[in-house]
Amino acid sequence: MKKIFFSLFAGLVLCAGVCAQSLRLGVLNGPSCIPAAYLLDESVEKFADPQALLPKMLKGEIDVGFLPANVAAKVYNSSNGAIQCVAITGNGNLSLITTDTSVKSLADLKGKTVAVAGQGATPEYMFRYLLDKNGIAADTEDGVTLDFSIPTAQIAAQLISGKISYAVVPEPFATVAQTKSDKVFVAVDLQAEYERFEGKGKIYPLTVMVVTKTFAKKNAKVLKAFLEDYQASLAKTLENPMEAGQLCEDFGLGLAAAIVAKSVPKANYVYIPASKADAKKKIEELLNVFLAYDETSIGGKLPDKGFYYK
Repeated sequence: MKKIFFSLFAGLVLCAGVCAQSLRLGVLNGPSCIPAAYLLDESVEKFADPQALLPKMLKGEIDVGFLPANVAAKVYNSSNGAIQCVAITGNGNLSLITTDTSVKSLADLKGKTVAVAGQGATPEYMFRYLLDKNGIAADTEDGVTLDFSIPTAQIAAQLISGKISYAVVPEPFATVAQTKSDKVFVAVDLQAEYERFEGKGKIYPLTVMVVTKTFAKKNAKVLKAFLEDYQASLAKTLENPMEAGQLCEDFGLGLAAAIVAKSVPKANYVYIPASKADAKKKIEELLNVFLAYDETSIGGKLPDKGFYYK
């Protein structure tokens, strides 16, 4: 199976004068890096979660990585601007999934417990925000109780077995659950719900690409070449989701090829450069949701303009 290789990997470097610099890419196990499928090879380092990736970025051992938008903002605010946001790479793809056919809206969840994938992350705060918009209290007897005790990878199995009845998950986990049981369905598309209150076409970012400020400053040409190849990989992933899925499975991202193939059309993968006003607007709209519930989740304030790589 042929991959798209770009000049930064497999020992090839982009040269500037007498200097040569390769870009060190870090990816997270899971869905955020599916668009990079055609760039994955032995030179790319894998991490279980952002908490494992970040120390290496802050030490300058990884140059480019992928993070939830709020985590990127928090690190920027707490590290004297050590990282910058390069682009939005994934828009919202959250769903409320269940086997309960009586649930057709968030209002139908009153008095129920919902497993949420990701405490302190976008799934939690977006769900809280949409509950509020619907006039539903969170974590009260007559409202909706949020349960963060189940690891994301186990939610599908617990829903299918009947141990839980409702869950808020991103792709591809909704697809995983639906693939394994025809009783599981999407009761509420949280993107559609967000648009219902914020306006048609409004959407929030789930994932951003970040770069260390030091690397970006010293290696603008290298970074530019990588970004072009990343966009080529994204385009090929959207055109060939099964092939991309096989690359992800082979690389050991914890995703089966067939699941990736089914989830890619629903996953809202995009490439919106941070230099575009629209990107900043989308990110700030999401970060304001975080601020409303827990200002520490983004480092206490919206990041300044230096956060957005130009």
